[in-house]
Amino acid sequence: MSLTDFPEMVRGAVNPARLLDTARRLVEVPSPTGSAGEVSDRLAEILRSDGFPVERHAAGHAAAPAVVARFDTGRPGRALQFDGHLDTVHLPFVPPQVVDGQLTGSGAADMKGGLAAAVEALRAVRDANALRGGSILFVAHDLHEAPWGLGQQLNELITAGIHGDAVLIPEPLCNTLPIAGRGAATWKASFRRTGPPVHEVMRPLDEPSVIAAGAAFIRELATLAERLATKQHPLAGAETVFVGQVHSGEIYNQYPQECWLEGTRRWLPDTDALGVEQQFRDLLENTAQATGTIATVDWRPVRGAFSLDTENELVTCFQHAYRGLSGQALPTGPKPFVDDGNSFWALARVPAITHGPQAGGQHTVHEWVSLADLERVAQLYALVATLYCPATKQPTG
Repeated sequence: MSLTDFPEMVRGAVNPARLLDTARRLVEVPSPTGSAGEVSDRLAEILRSDGFPVERHAAGHAAAPAVVARFDTGRPGRALQFDGHLDTVHLPFVPPQVVDGQLTGSGAADMKGGLAAAVEALRAVRDANALRGGSILFVAHDLHEAPWGLGQQLNELITAGIHGDAVLIPEPLCNTLPIAGRGAATWKASFRRTGPPVHEVMRPLDEPSVIAAGAAFIRELATLAERLATKQHPLAGAETVFVGQVHSGEIYNQYPQECWLEGTRRWLPDTDALGVEQQFRDLLENTAQATGTIATVDWRPVRGAFSLDTENELVTCFQHAYRGLSGQALPTGPKPFVDDGNSFWALARVPAITHGPQAGGQHTVHEWVSLADLERVAQLYALVATLYCPATKQPTG
């Protein structure tokens, strides 16, 4: 099937009023990370009422089982996944409103609006009878937003084999096609001594200074950062280690018992994430031994690194559909953040494209998403599916 077979039928099957209603119904349900059960139920109800079979998978988070829906032609072909998260950051809830061609409210931009567009694309492909083979897998989940979640639920789904052959993710990134991005972890390291906190003039001479240990570790991390800066990726940039917080003591003249530091570590594609963690732990332990302190670390992986082969057929089909809608290909570029596409590539080497509607205000109380661009994304996703899912190789023009 080429783009000229069904484009108008597919585009015409996208119903803007139905799309807006779906987005509003999702936004109006509060769903801070870890508590997306009610909105997950709402989405499952919407999909079932549309006639799609729905499965619920706890995937380690029974409070909000993931929503999994399928549209299967019963004919050979690939499975294209539409994937997104239903949870929002922990900020005061803002109900949905439509103002000047935009939908506002908690999660409107990140990313309930995009998910609603994916739901509408699923409907449009079915209603236009535009899929000659293969299937579309729709998945929505909780535990996305850090630090309250670290992608655990999606990771379990991926490792359990609940994923497509390729993935579209409607996060609000629309001006470039991201083909590379760094992995990331947050860390909190602590240096302790055995004695209690005391006044500085009463400090024990045989116990180490935890502040001095923290300072030594900062120097070691600065040396590491210099080495990492030499590892450059043409799009993703350099590997980094970053210290964002340092804390010790309760008042100015107390000899403290603990000093803790917190920061991030980011690495490039094709870097061993376990090796990154072990390098950090070895550096911490060496510092503790040198300073006579006791060190611990809470290492929290956020997402693995990301890479997308521009020769992959998902990219070919995406660009063909995008060109059909806009008249030009989407320029490639870096992924400025970590998202679920990183998890698909890092855990299963599944190609994933992050592309969503024009939106703004993510991680604030002023989220908005363009209604016209929601419609465009729904049309684009539907057209990509008609090209990617059939078994035969698709055109490259």
